[in-house]
Amino acid sequence: MNKQDWIRKLCSRKFWMALAGFVAGLVAFIHSPSGSTEAITSLIMSFGAVVAYIVGEGLADAAGAKVNMLYLKEDKPPEEEP
Repeated sequence: MNKQDWIRKLCSRKFWMALAGFVAGLVAFIHSPSGSTEAITSLIMSFGAVVAYIVGEGLADAAGAKVNMLYLKEDKPPEEEP
């Protein structure tokens, strides 16, 4: 992964929304009573935001790889018949 990939990921709206969801869940966890349903729900929300980001990036990367594969496949010159 090069520097441009990191810059692209840091400028991603998906990344910032996942970070906001994670922070919101942690803030809710810190301000909720220990062992309450609210505390457990806020932890699930925090980690759910991270998992959703990872899945979203994986799907985006898979779609990009598929497009690149199709482009490379069509870019080959036709084979000559004997």
